[in-house]
Amino acid sequence: MGAEAQGASAARYMVIPRVLVFPFDPTNKVLLLKGAPDKRIWADLWNGIGGHVEAGESVLDAARRELLEESGLTAASWILCGQVSVDTGSKAGISFFVFRAEQLSGELIESAEGSLRWFTLNELSHFPLVEDLPILLGKAARTQAGRHPFWGVYRYDANDQLVMSFSA
Repeated sequence: MGAEAQGASAARYMVIPRVLVFPFDPTNKVLLLKGAPDKRIWADLWNGIGGHVEAGESVLDAARRELLEESGLTAASWILCGQVSVDTGSKAGISFFVFRAEQLSGELIESAEGSLRWFTLNELSHFPLVEDLPILLGKAARTQAGRHPFWGVYRYDANDQLVMSFSA
C-alpha cells in the first residue's frame, strides 16, 4: 500500500517526531543539558537530551543517537516513559517520546548543543528549566520497567500559555 493510500496528504494534520531522554545513574541522579546561548529553542535552559527523529529512524534509534551525540554516552537499558502530542495550532504538530536511559557507559563529552550536568531531583528548583521539565522528569523518575507509559497532550491557550494534560 502506498503512502497516499494510507492517508498521507499535505492537507492533513501532520506531526514532527522528537525524542526526550533522561539518563539516570545508579544513585538516581539525572543528566541534563543546558541549551547553548545561541540555540534557537530553549537557550540557557536545562532540559533532557533529545531532538528530532530522522527519516527512516525508529524513535528508540533516535533516542540512542541523540544520547550519544549530545553526551558521548550509551545506555544498556531503555524504558519508554510516555508520549506527548503537542497541538501547535497549525497543520504541523509535534509528537515526542520520553525515555529513561540506565546502565550508562562511555566518556561524558559536551556538544555544541550545550553543557551537561548531573542533578539530584531535589536541587532542580534552583535552576532555569524548560517549563514542562519538572513534570516530565518527575514522571520519568517514577517510571519502572514493565509499567504502562503515560500519555500527554499539550496545547496553547488564548494567551499562548502552555496547557498540559496527562493520562496513565
